[in-house]
Amino acid sequence: MSFFNGSEPLVRRKQEALDIQDLRGLLQIRWRVGQINLLSLLYTRIDQVFVVWGWITGLIFITAQFLPLSWQLQAIVWSILTLAGTLTMSVLAWFWVRVEQLCWLVYLWAALMLIGLGLTNCGIFLSWGQVLMQLCPLWLGLSAIGYFCTSWGLRSRTFMLAGLIHLLGIALLPYSAQWSFAATGVVIAGTLLFLAEVQWDMRPPSATALLTVEQQQFNREQYQRRLAN
Repeated sequence: MSFFNGSEPLVRRKQEALDIQDLRGLLQIRWRVGQINLLSLLYTRIDQVFVVWGWITGLIFITAQFLPLSWQLQAIVWSILTLAGTLTMSVLAWFWVRVEQLCWLVYLWAALMLIGLGLTNCGIFLSWGQVLMQLCPLWLGLSAIGYFCTSWGLRSRTFMLAGLIHLLGIALLPYSAQWSFAATGVVIAGTLLFLAEVQWDMRPPSATALLTVEQQQFNREQYQRRLAN
């Protein structure tokens, strides 16, 4: 039996046959003109986590690349944004990871963000030159570790590919010269925002005591509907 779920495509258009844990806190954006549906977007709480981190990381790295702000001021702003993002991630994802029995993923990503934040601040405030020179590979590497672990937890090829893209980003950084922060922001934020807009592959729904028998059956039926589409 394959570790990954080969019955689902790597990525595809989002499906509306969602599980109980995805329906909790679902954000729907619909734009209609008369009977014409111009825009229809669905964002589960996990998608919302991707969007939050996508905007945070994009803002951080674009600021570092283009705005003439002191490193100390940027470090303070980065710290506030990173801590806010970590707290938001934990709140939004908690019910989902409990149902999927993946609470350790929230702890892992929080730890990775705090490690990166701590090293970045040490590099800036304690003048650790080697750290300052490696900020972009540091954050790409931490993100890659997070994606590989997420891939293992979800049995998802999509997140495995996301991790490989970040490793490729590290390999290509020497060719970006003075645009390394912008390139890093594009890779990290672009991956996150892309994941928020598609449905990625993962293992079948998890049976958990948090859901009733009826809810577990509902999830299995929704899973079969997604496979059929």
